[in-house]
Amino acid sequence: MSKMIDLPSSIPVFPLPGALLLPRSQLPLHIFEPRYLAMVDDVMKTQHRLVGMIQPGSHKGEERLQTIGCAGRLTQFSETEDGRYMITLTGVSRYRIRDELEGFQPYRRFHVDWDGFSSDQDAPALDSEFDRSRFYNLLAKYFEMRGLSTDWEAMKDADDELLINSLSMMLDFDKEDKQALLEAPSLMTRRETLVTLIEYSLRGGDAKEILQ
Repeated sequence: MSKMIDLPSSIPVFPLPGALLLPRSQLPLHIFEPRYLAMVDDVMKTQHRLVGMIQPGSHKGEERLQTIGCAGRLTQFSETEDGRYMITLTGVSRYRIRDELEGFQPYRRFHVDWDGFSSDQDAPALDSEFDRSRFYNLLAKYFEMRGLSTDWEAMKDADDELLINSLSMMLDFDKEDKQALLEAPSLMTRRETLVTLIEYSLRGGDAKEILQ
């Protein structure tokens, strides 16, 4: 079981289109904008070291954000010679943004609500209806279409949650699709959403029969 941590009432948020963080998963990030360098500096001084990843909203305008994101604990940090940061966030829990905090920092901070996401700090989830053979066949077609390669042996050894969450984070889906994967209420629902997105991509984005 993952270690429970005390969740703060407010966190800095990092809007990044297409970057998905899920509980118990890891997200490497390359930080170079001055405002987010300042954010990392400030986060390193806190006990919880949490950063809230979040997708920009579907409407145009920098101020719009989705209401649900995932907070990650800063677990790896290195600095390049020219002052950029290479960090890794380990997903802790999803959250809902509430009111924005005013302040002099260059990045955005929000009061957040953790209610409804208590299972995010539980042990890794299982998917009892996961048909891996069918899933691997579908995934192989997707990888072939995209010209991608992977370590199939390592993939077959991965547990349900690691496999489903890693693919949800890595595969190239629109930010709205990434949001749907984030908001999935269970691992089974996330897997079903992932399969739907892969099938949709194989169809070329239309409603025709899946390529065989």
